[in-house]
Amino acid sequence: MGCDNFNDYYSPALKAARVAALLRPHGVACERVELADRAAVADLFESVRPSRVVHLAAQAGVRYSLTHPQQYIQSNLVGFANVIECAAAARVEHFVYASSSSVYGDRTSTPFQEEQSTDHPVSLYAATKKANEVMAHAYSRVHGLRATGLRFFTVYGPWGRPDMAYFSFAQRIMAGQALPVFAQGSLLRDFTYIDDVVEGVVRLALAEHHGDAATHEIFNIGNHQPVTVLHFIGVLAGLLGKEPQLNFLPMQPGDVSVTCADVSKLRERVGFEPSTTLADGLSRFVDWFRHWNAAP
Repeated sequence: MGCDNFNDYYSPALKAARVAALLRPHGVACERVELADRAAVADLFESVRPSRVVHLAAQAGVRYSLTHPQQYIQSNLVGFANVIECAAAARVEHFVYASSSSVYGDRTSTPFQEEQSTDHPVSLYAATKKANEVMAHAYSRVHGLRATGLRFFTVYGPWGRPDMAYFSFAQRIMAGQALPVFAQGSLLRDFTYIDDVVEGVVRLALAEHHGDAATHEIFNIGNHQPVTVLHFIGVLAGLLGKEPQLNFLPMQPGDVSVTCADVSKLRERVGFEPSTTLADGLSRFVDWFRHWNAAP
């Protein structure tokens, strides 16, 4: 069972199409639920009675958080609190939730390791994700809840969000529009293909736990091979067969210079680490993107 509020942050039609293509064929229902509504979340837990919960819902986007802070408070703090409170009350076996590489802030020493300090987020979005980690730690200690936070690193691939750079770049390249390229395209990002992310999530969610049940752990899920945004654009444009127009702009508030995951903890725990190359991942995205654009 899944749930979503199907809001209009981006096209609800794309969200509905995801459900039709990825969930319904496998017999997975997806209910319309607003997680900031405490009663609605409680009703969902009562009807489903889950043994494990994977909480990936959030208001995403660093720059959007600069202009729409209240949406982040409602979704990422109120919504998160409602879900973890119900998970603790239901005594679920395992509560897995999405954090973000954004919690590391604008550090330049790489790779990022889970035990490093994350006390200096540079955007409200990052601050809400840091808050989620602290809340999960507290619920683990107070309620005996086994909780696992997953720090995702720049996820890309088919069925992604149109506001993500790779998706909007593809749309602009095909439309012959200039791409906004911040900091001369020098920002380094640890682009991680969606299938690798899903594999990591599933393995960790189903992993057996030995020892104290009241455990809170954090894992990086990243490709651990960062490239510049300019290089990323070059690979994407080559696959699309178009010459990109670039509009170079200063670095934006909330941005960070580099992201790079140390995934040794993930590898040691579940015997897996992301390995899809940028060329392979973008090729699969472009194949989907062409089909999606051609669809009615």
